[in-house]
Amino acid sequence: MSTVETTDAISGASGVQPRVAFQGELGAFSELAIRQQWPAGATPIPCRTFPDAIACVVHGTADFAVIPVENAIVGTVDVAIRALHDAAGTVVERSELRVPIHLCLLAPFGASLGDVREVHSHPVALGQCRVFFARHGWLHPIAHDDTAGAARMVAERGDRSVGAVASTMAAERYGLAILAAHIEDIPVNWTRFVVISASVSRGQHGEPSTMGRRSPKIRV
Repeated sequence: MSTVETTDAISGASGVQPRVAFQGELGAFSELAIRQQWPAGATPIPCRTFPDAIACVVHGTADFAVIPVENAIVGTVDVAIRALHDAAGTVVERSELRVPIHLCLLAPFGASLGDVREVHSHPVALGQCRVFFARHGWLHPIAHDDTAGAARMVAERGDRSVGAVASTMAAERYGLAILAAHIEDIPVNWTRFVVISASVSRGQHGEPSTMGRRSPKIRV
């Protein structure tokens, strides 16, 4: 993937919220990254897959996309790296940021930890909670497309035996109880995201507030 220097400005009209694509549903950690990067506001565009999020940028339906590429516990996010590799030449990296990741076990209100049997979440999130699952052997992790989508599914089912690993933001958005907080394996957990735009400028707007320190290019 082509890159630009961090000192380059992401140009555009002030006061207009940028459209930012991300993989997952509202309440995902990628939405938290969008809020951190654009504290003045941005319009999040949920996408089913990483290629879908990148396609939004390439086709001009989003000004930027926020893509997770590395986590402190599990390492590189291979599926995202592959999507960026496949898009080489069509997108550029504009910025990078690290977002603190604190995971929670969510379930319908009225459920207790002992009630839960199935726990759904994105495989990367589940992989950050191996110690928690080892200590609570009756919990069975089940892969889901994303953390927020798992939370939404749990809320819709309303089954006290089914939970999700997701963020406090997802708990608030979907009306779920937090049965256990900070269940990630290490307390200083983070995910590194890159902000990308189309390699040919489409008049993007909404320059991110900060440009995190970053390597010259994403290794794919």
